[in-house]
Amino acid sequence: MTPGRAGGSAPRIQLYLHPDHLLPEGFGFGSLEKICMPALDEVMGVARDGSPLRSLEEIEITLVSDAVIADVHAEFMQIDGPTDVITFDHGEILISTDTAALQAVENQNSLEKETATYIVHGLLHLAGYADKAPEDFDQMAELQQSIVDRVWLAA
Repeated sequence: MTPGRAGGSAPRIQLYLHPDHLLPEGFGFGSLEKICMPALDEVMGVARDGSPLRSLEEIEITLVSDAVIADVHAEFMQIDGPTDVITFDHGEILISTDTAALQAVENQNSLEKETATYIVHGLLHLAGYADKAPEDFDQMAELQQSIVDRVWLAA
């Protein structure tokens, strides 16, 4: 396994569904569970020194609604409205599957693959990557896409 914490192992990763959120019938939760560890391994390989990912024991990824993520967005970032992914340095990643559903259509992806893209995006934030400046956004987007392509094909 790729080195992570001081003990040498990558963090555990858990995928949850928020109790107040329903996924569409037929949503492939299992396919997302299958890509979590391969995605984490890929991201560990490109994690920057001093990034939060290197010291975490566990990462919790929770699938939520636009309403839930909008509340968190407003409370912690003082930004109104929903977003796709919110990542906290302590290892919590929130993903709006409502936003993913809209973007999946635009990006011609399945809802599961779009959600997998958001998982990788959140992991890259934990690995020390930012996407605020255009050049950082482009670098992160390219790395994100290459990781998603590899882990999705393997799923």
